[in-house]
Amino acid sequence: MRTALAALALLLAPAVGAQDLLIPMDEVQADHLRAYGAVYVALDRGLDVDWLLNVRGGSFVVPAQADLQTELRSRGVTFEPVDGAQAMADAESPASNTSVVRLEKAPTIAVYAPDQTLPWDDAVLLALTYAEVPYEQIYDADVLAGRLSEFDWVHLHHEDFSGQYGKFYAAYSGTAWYQQQQQEAEASARAFGYPKVSALKLAVAQAIRQYVVDGGFLFAMCSGADTFDLALAAEGLDVVPAQIDGDGQTPGVRDLLDFSGTLAFEDFRPELNVMEYEHADIDAPPPPSLRNPLTDYFTLFEFSARWDPVPTMLTQNHVASVRGFMGQTTAFRADAVKPGVVVLAKSPTTGSVRYLYGPAGQGFFAFYGGHDPEDYQHFVGDPPTDLSLHRNSPGYRLILNNVLFPAAKKQPQKT
Repeated sequence: MRTALAALALLLAPAVGAQDLLIPMDEVQADHLRAYGAVYVALDRGLDVDWLLNVRGGSFVVPAQADLQTELRSRGVTFEPVDGAQAMADAESPASNTSVVRLEKAPTIAVYAPDQTLPWDDAVLLALTYAEVPYEQIYDADVLAGRLSEFDWVHLHHEDFSGQYGKFYAAYSGTAWYQQQQQEAEASARAFGYPKVSALKLAVAQAIRQYVVDGGFLFAMCSGADTFDLALAAEGLDVVPAQIDGDGQTPGVRDLLDFSGTLAFEDFRPELNVMEYEHADIDAPPPPSLRNPLTDYFTLFEFSARWDPVPTMLTQNHVASVRGFMGQTTAFRADAVKPGVVVLAKSPTTGSVRYLYGPAGQGFFAFYGGHDPEDYQHFVGDPPTDLSLHRNSPGYRLILNNVLFPAAKKQPQKT
């Protein structure tokens, strides 16, 4: 009997005195993606949340409130009782590459995307919707009206900021959706007083860049990343083929770009051929011989949780290697990345950069290559990915790390 009682006491010991909940983010988590949404709910309710960096895949500690436990169960999110103070003390141990970041507020989120229905989806919208993280959709009128200051985090949908409609001219210029997109964009440019679409998109890109400099956080994927910097570098120049905007390109424009105002990239050259499905030589996809969803992957870099908390937050995951995926902009040429920009992940076979972040003024930006982390080659017209089938997706986790980053408390450097 005494032995049985002792065994029962040991079994119950972890729960005794446990005043918090641990949301583990390692392999035991049933739904990694909805866990981020649950953390957002806790923040939105004014609860304290601590992010345990490099602890079981980047786990979270939240108060053990009954209604929050109900929320976690309803979302199918795994959680455990924990002594939060002890867990945080262990994470702050100098003997391990772990640390704690306090999350203070539920960030206000905007997705820059058009109202027009386009024949492709957006991985960030899919992630936010599945995780049940609220967001507001904004577009050019909102940006030009100064509304960016209302948001902590802005994501760029697969916009072509160079004014070339995604370089889809060769394959899709005869389709109804392409023609509708062009007509609406041209009408919008005229309504705002710009001579053509590229001028409107440059003004929008400049406003977004200023938002970052003023302290905002910008996240972009695929062509939303490289066309953003292309537009900024081509200020006062014309890189748009005549077939698209009706006038000629600036002579010698490849050698006239100004990279002083770009966020992430420099020393790149625009693709001027209207028939080529590329905007610039920033894109560095794997060669055809290596395009295999079974073998294509990229590796997340490891950072010091104590001394480099920002890149550590952005790379939290339950795996170190993530399956690759293609996009119009799949990866970034390593020698086009500006000094001071931090590379977060690279392809070990090609050396191309898959994920990066950097500071700009008081804010930050992060760019992520590829279109859909769970669809290796997502073609125009393909149905959207069902994330209920990919609840533990490492590639989608990287997106949601970015969503929570603006919630982090700005702390003095640790000694």
